[in-house]
Amino acid sequence: MRVSQLFRTAILSALGFSFLASQIAAAEVAYVQVTFDRQGILSSTTRGHADLAAHRAVTVDDPVRIASVSKLVVAIAVMRLVEQGRLKLDADVSSTLGYPLRNPHHPTVPITLRLLLSHRSSITDDAGYVIPYDAELRDKLSEPAAWDAAHAPGDYFRYANLNLPIVAAVMEQATGERFDRLMRRLVLEPLRLDACFNWQGCSDAARSRAVVLYEDGKPVVDDLRGRAPDCPVVRGRDGGCELERWQRGRNGAMFSPQGGLRISARDLATIGRMLLGDGRVDGIRLLSRSSIRTLKTPLWHYDGRNGITAEEDAPSERGMFCRYGLAMQFLTTHARGCADDPVGDGHERYGHAGSAYGLLSGLWIDATTATGVAFFVTDAEPTPGRRSAFRAIEERAIAHEHSP
Repeated sequence: MRVSQLFRTAILSALGFSFLASQIAAAEVAYVQVTFDRQGILSSTTRGHADLAAHRAVTVDDPVRIASVSKLVVAIAVMRLVEQGRLKLDADVSSTLGYPLRNPHHPTVPITLRLLLSHRSSITDDAGYVIPYDAELRDKLSEPAAWDAAHAPGDYFRYANLNLPIVAAVMEQATGERFDRLMRRLVLEPLRLDACFNWQGCSDAARSRAVVLYEDGKPVVDDLRGRAPDCPVVRGRDGGCELERWQRGRNGAMFSPQGGLRISARDLATIGRMLLGDGRVDGIRLLSRSSIRTLKTPLWHYDGRNGITAEEDAPSERGMFCRYGLAMQFLTTHARGCADDPVGDGHERYGHAGSAYGLLSGLWIDATTATGVAFFVTDAEPTPGRRSAFRAIEERAIAHEHSP
């Protein structure tokens, strides 16, 4: 439950923040929006603070934990490995993981990267997906709650963050590289992005501009004060944090592939421009046109019975997921039970939404106008949208509106 705006203003005033800062935070702490086309940035809007305690205003170059938009960037890296012949979307991942990955209720059905990335793997989040760095993903997958007993792989859409640590483990096993370094090599460095997972690989300058995430005016994530985090992963069961103990494929959750990407709105727009440019941006060819077509192809369409249209911990957002591909959401779906047209113009859009630790984010491309928007809001108000299952602030951002 959110505290009232009046109570939040009182908290901030007690902490010594200016009246202006408290008024900004009454709506949100920070708001950043960048619109773009294939050629470059069209507009940018910023307001509020990246760090309230430091009185530091937010900019389009400040990296933020972008939440589930991270999944789409992981899918881009997977497609690079597919192009290189290191991975196959439709191969049973058991052979790469080195152990059987099977729903115990449907043991004859193989699970593939295509199913994992499209949330049709029959994996659930009921067993959790945050795993200490010295634990094994395999043990998490042995828990009965990790599996949907009622639906076989391929039959049903059920959004589950745990799919992505499995994908990361497959990537590590196929390459012998740690996930955070692999993402840097495959996507972030080629596009010249000062971005990283869990702050591993970002420059000191980027860390000094970290956007703090707040809930009800209180810092909850990335209150770094310019320093590298003491431990970039979930500490071990003994409290340790020795990254040199990493073993490939053992724990794909270490660097939070489901939501741990730190990236600025400007750099996120570069990802969007690459998708708009059929795999090419600023003279750099990252993916083939064929791979982009694969990413832009919906794999699941809601028919009223074949999936859950919201994250299970956010039932009020029912109707947000109605078409989905390889870690790619698609809007707008003209079907009963769908509420995924946040702009109300009927345009098809593709990209991904993010929501965690008081943050709302999105990367959305309008297929009709060939333009896009990258945005994030911290300590976002939960006001429902007027047109869709998205929040009101998301509807305004996706519509390229600049007013608060």
